[in-house]
Amino acid sequence: MARWVAIQRNPVAGSRPDGAAIGELLRGLRGHGLAPRLYTSRDRLRRRLERPGGLEGLECIVAAGGDGTVADVVNRWPGVPLAILPLGTENLLARHLGVPRSGRAVADIIAGGRRRRLDLGLLADRRFTLMASAGFDAEVVHDAHGDRAGHITRLRYARAILTALVRYPFPPFRVWVDGAVTPIAARLAIVVNVPAYAGRLAVAASARDDDGLLDLRLFERGSAFHMIRYVVTVLARSHERLPDVRAIRASHVRIESDFPVPIQADGDPAGRTPVEARVLPSALEVVVPDGGVWSPGHVATARSSSSCRRTTPRRPCAAPTKR
Repeated sequence: MARWVAIQRNPVAGSRPDGAAIGELLRGLRGHGLAPRLYTSRDRLRRRLERPGGLEGLECIVAAGGDGTVADVVNRWPGVPLAILPLGTENLLARHLGVPRSGRAVADIIAGGRRRRLDLGLLADRRFTLMASAGFDAEVVHDAHGDRAGHITRLRYARAILTALVRYPFPPFRVWVDGAVTPIAARLAIVVNVPAYAGRLAVAASARDDDGLLDLRLFERGSAFHMIRYVVTVLARSHERLPDVRAIRASHVRIESDFPVPIQADGDPAGRTPVEARVLPSALEVVVPDGGVWSPGHVATARSSSSCRRTTPRRPCAAPTKR
């Protein structure tokens, strides 16, 4: 059967439409002898792939949009190789993988056929590629997406941040890590799979996307002052030196609270506490360019199911490596 590529386009991704990039992608794929099929309706794509033989000859599904579109494809079609045409506001996973905002370049990447396996996170029954969080960060996401009807802008996020600084009550919650009996108290929890965050903040710069673990950063104090303080120290990459910030690696995390705390995953609202997150090792096959972060000399960290606690306030601990 002829090799073909499914393209799921999000018509409201990012802050502006970008039909030119879609056209470049279609022409580029045809030039490589691949048959592109463009879908703006997820139901039409579902009907196409679920019919008998629907997956035959399929090279990959292209998520043409932002990180929300990537998350949608990953959740709807687990096990199907993913490619990305970054058309969103942040495009964090594409940036991490070195995928440019160019339809022609993405067509070349797909034709090149280079793929890698990445871990995924699982939040309840929802997969995430980048990160999930509980607390202030998630409140901003809930507010920014609350009545979204079209393209989302950074200004909208800025307004949501200011609103949360004034109104969010910063309730405490409890975090259980792996098999620990005693929970950790926190006001903000960020669970990182891929070390890519909005605004290029290095929340967990040491995180690896293929080590079979999640990197957890727990911020223990809650107020507008402390959130601003945390952001400043994250920008300075000094937050892990603070005595009220914990850096932990784990395969399973459970969060509970006396009052519902907002949760987000990959920049989309994901309900409220209680919630559990765990890692799915090597669960995502993604089409990647030559070079970029995936250089030929890339060496994966050995997987381990062990958790670790920071033993000194000046550096995050590392998971044990099997040799």
